[in-house]
Amino acid sequence: MASHEVVVTIEEGAIGGFGAHVLTMASDQGLTDGNGEYRGLKIRTMRLPDVFQDQDNPDKQYDEAGLNAPQIVDTVLNALRHNSTGVEHDTLEARA
Repeated sequence: MASHEVVVTIEEGAIGGFGAHVLTMASDQGLTDGNGEYRGLKIRTMRLPDVFQDQDNPDKQYDEAGLNAPQIVDTVLNALRHNSTGVEHDTLEARA
Protein backbone atom coordinates (compact mmCIF):
# COMPACT_ATOMS: atom_id res chain seq x y z
CA MET A 1 0.00 0.00 0.00
CA ALA A 2 2.90 2.34 0.57
CA SER A 3 3.36 2.82 -3.18
CA HIS A 4 -0.27 3.91 -3.74
CA GLU A 5 -2.21 7.04 -2.86
CA VAL A 6 -5.67 5.47 -2.77
CA VAL A 7 -6.86 2.07 -1.55
CA VAL A 8 -10.48 0.91 -1.80
CA THR A 9 -11.68 -2.31 -0.18
CA ILE A 10 -14.98 -3.86 -1.24
CA GLU A 11 -16.47 -6.76 0.66
CA GLU A 12 -19.68 -8.62 1.31
CA GLY A 13 -19.02 -8.41 5.02
CA ALA A 14 -20.09 -5.97 7.69
CA ILE A 15 -18.19 -3.56 9.90
CA GLY A 16 -15.12 -5.19 11.42
CA GLY A 17 -14.23 -7.22 8.34
CA PHE A 18 -11.40 -7.06 5.81
CA GLY A 19 -11.59 -3.27 5.41
CA ALA A 20 -11.13 -2.80 9.15
CA HIS A 21 -8.04 -4.99 9.08
CA VAL A 22 -6.61 -2.98 6.16
CA LEU A 23 -7.24 0.27 8.07
CA THR A 24 -5.55 -1.12 11.18
CA MET A 25 -2.51 -2.29 9.24
CA ALA A 26 -2.19 1.06 7.43
CA SER A 27 -2.51 2.94 10.70
CA ASP A 28 0.04 0.72 12.45
CA GLN A 29 2.51 1.36 9.62
CA GLY A 30 1.92 5.13 9.70
CA LEU A 31 0.49 5.20 6.17
CA THR A 32 -2.45 7.43 7.11
CA ASP A 33 -0.54 10.07 9.05
CA GLY A 34 -0.53 12.74 6.35
CA ASN A 35 3.13 13.60 6.81
CA GLY A 36 6.51 12.12 6.19
CA GLU A 37 7.30 9.80 3.32
CA TYR A 38 3.74 8.58 2.65
CA ARG A 39 1.77 11.84 2.98
CA GLY A 40 -1.49 10.22 4.01
CA LEU A 41 -2.87 7.23 2.20
CA LYS A 42 -6.54 7.65 1.27
CA ILE A 43 -8.45 4.50 2.29
CA ARG A 44 -12.10 3.88 1.55
CA THR A 45 -13.95 0.80 2.78
CA MET A 46 -17.13 -0.42 1.14
CA ARG A 47 -19.09 -3.11 2.94
CA LEU A 48 -22.57 -4.30 3.77
CA PRO A 49 -24.37 -2.15 6.34
CA ASP A 50 -24.60 -3.38 9.91
CA VAL A 51 -28.40 -3.62 9.69
CA PHE A 52 -30.88 -6.30 8.72
CA GLN A 53 -31.50 -6.36 4.98
CA ASP A 54 -34.72 -7.83 3.66
CA GLN A 55 -34.21 -10.83 1.44
CA ASP A 56 -34.38 -9.85 -2.22
CA ASN A 57 -32.48 -10.35 -5.43
CA PRO A 58 -28.74 -9.63 -5.08
CA ASP A 59 -28.79 -6.57 -7.37
CA LYS A 60 -31.39 -4.82 -5.21
CA GLN A 61 -29.53 -5.71 -2.02
CA TYR A 62 -26.25 -4.37 -3.43
CA ASP A 63 -28.03 -1.17 -4.51
CA GLU A 64 -29.40 -0.68 -1.00
CA ALA A 65 -26.00 -1.40 0.51
CA GLY A 66 -24.14 1.01 -1.79
CA LEU A 67 -22.18 -1.77 -3.46
CA ASN A 68 -23.32 -1.54 -7.07
CA ALA A 69 -20.99 -0.59 -9.92
CA PRO A 70 -21.93 3.14 -10.13
CA GLN A 71 -21.51 3.54 -6.36
CA ILE A 72 -18.13 1.80 -6.44
CA VAL A 73 -16.98 4.06 -9.30
CA ASP A 74 -18.21 7.13 -7.40
CA THR A 75 -16.26 6.10 -4.28
CA VAL A 76 -13.07 5.57 -6.29
CA LEU A 77 -13.41 8.85 -8.21
CA ASN A 78 -14.14 10.82 -5.04
CA ALA A 79 -11.02 9.36 -3.42
CA LEU A 80 -8.97 10.27 -6.49
CA ARG A 81 -10.23 13.86 -6.31
CA HIS A 82 -8.47 14.13 -2.96
CA ASN A 83 -5.04 12.94 -4.08
CA SER A 84 -2.07 14.58 -5.73
CA THR A 85 -2.37 13.03 -9.20
CA GLY A 86 -3.58 16.30 -10.67
CA VAL A 87 -6.78 14.77 -12.04
CA GLU A 88 -9.26 17.55 -12.66
CA HIS A 89 -12.69 17.37 -11.02
CA ASP A 90 -14.50 18.11 -14.32
CA THR A 91 -12.61 15.32 -16.09
CA LEU A 92 -13.71 12.82 -13.46
CA GLU A 93 -17.34 13.96 -13.63
CA ALA A 94 -17.36 13.51 -17.41
CA ARG A 95 -16.29 9.88 -16.97
CA ALA A 96 -18.93 9.05 -14.35
